[in-house]
Amino acid sequence: MITALIRLARPRDWVKNVFVLAPLPFALADGAVVDPLRFALGFAAISLAGSAVYALNDVRDVELDRAHPHKRNRPVAAGLVPIGVALGFSAALAVAALSLGVAVGGTVTLLLGFYLAKDVIYNAGGKHLPLVDVFLISAGFLIRVLLGCALVHVTPSNWLLLCTATLALFLALTKRRADVVLGMGTEQRPSLQGYNLDFLNHATAITAGIALLSYALYSIEGGFFVKGRELASLPFVAFCILNYLRVAHLEGRGGDPMALALRDPSFSVAAAGWLAATGWSLGML
Repeated sequence: MITALIRLARPRDWVKNVFVLAPLPFALADGAVVDPLRFALGFAAISLAGSAVYALNDVRDVELDRAHPHKRNRPVAAGLVPIGVALGFSAALAVAALSLGVAVGGTVTLLLGFYLAKDVIYNAGGKHLPLVDVFLISAGFLIRVLLGCALVHVTPSNWLLLCTATLALFLALTKRRADVVLGMGTEQRPSLQGYNLDFLNHATAITAGIALLSYALYSIEGGFFVKGRELASLPFVAFCILNYLRVAHLEGRGGDPMALALRDPSFSVAAAGWLAATGWSLGML
């Protein structure tokens, strides 16, 4: 049961919380002072909130998951964790997350509340509505960035928020594209009734373009880069976005962005390059 509950919490998916770290290098370069304990507690809070969301999703989607070739092995769908236990586990995680938020203070608790409320809307029917489902998914990533800004006491740039929102939409739309390519039916994901491959190809191209452009404008307008080095990290961002599009179109992957990013070494190399280029452009290296 303990092993099944750990699987239900999906700690592997905590890697999505890397979005919380997004404002950190730029805030440090702008003179922000970071409290390591406060930041760690905030990071732990959003991780627990995410696990609460995953557990609730698995309960709500139990019948759909049992008809899915891969998701049927999830703890609730496989019968390893009873529905009542999963609901209690989700509630306990949510309470723990909010308690940590209260301990951190500021707007952190409010942002965690928005994150959990977003999932209530998602499970109440939002996930069955075309476009509403992907906007709700992308909202979770945007909240993570806002949380990161709150933890280091900086005001988020509009360009950073636009980049995050469109990048998250891009990832959510590629997940839906992968569902269509795999031939998943509306009985497994009802929102697919409002999507087809042609629309998703256009939508992913649009959101990828806006995300890349807004990142470039964020770099130029941010004001924290060494003059002449503002766009040093842009090629690595462009590579990751275009490579993800390539893999989605040519290999039919894209259903699990985090798994793909962790397994494909080219993304790891690009991420390391981005870190080095960002550090250099900020004058840290």
